[in-house]
Amino acid sequence: MQSLNELDWQKMGGLIPAVVQDEATKRILMLGYMNQESLAMTLATKQVTFFSRSKKALWVKGETSGNYLHLCDIFPDCDGDSLLVTARPIGPTCHQGTSSCFKGEIYEDGEEGDGNPENSVAKAIQDDVFSHLEKTIESRYVERPQGSYVTSLFNDGLSRIAQKVGEEGVEVALAAVIEDKQTLSEEAADLLFHLLVLLRMKEIPFKEVLSVLRRRAGSTVSA
Repeated sequence: MQSLNELDWQKMGGLIPAVVQDEATKRILMLGYMNQESLAMTLATKQVTFFSRSKKALWVKGETSGNYLHLCDIFPDCDGDSLLVTARPIGPTCHQGTSSCFKGEIYEDGEEGDGNPENSVAKAIQDDVFSHLEKTIESRYVERPQGSYVTSLFNDGLSRIAQKVGEEGVEVALAAVIEDKQTLSEEAADLLFHLLVLLRMKEIPFKEVLSVLRRRAGSTVSA
């Protein structure tokens, strides 16, 4: 992680937006804002603490409701001007009594959703996780920090990365036959991660893969 002083505190006048994600479920819980003091307090106390823009004061999430957010980790984005905070929520996060502040959907005029807010949240989670992974992989590709596993893959070249994808695919197949669901989930995550590394090596954004899937899904529905 970057030091506090390395983050971009100037862009929003001393504040940085912080997206909070459930460490276990990966669901996006809320958006808050941190200044240097609240971020330092969060790191020191392991209780997610924000800066209230309305009250102009520090705000420990859950200090009145008891619905705390226990800090797991904090990840700055590539520009150092926003944060992804992973946490373990105690009780509902939203003041309306729901687990997440993100509910429902927004549509363009003339469009409709499926009416299920859980599907919108699931899509947001997927987009957020893959976006974060792509940013991390991109930074490793450009910066090549020593000691990084991803750096070693890029340095070994395309053939080695392709080999790893093949190996992970075999491990997924084996886990499906002889292991439990948890092991299969972990092996599948390894496969997806190495696939993202391979796509970066070939300069193919993950959104292009998603576009192919959407086209195929559309043709299946209309068939």
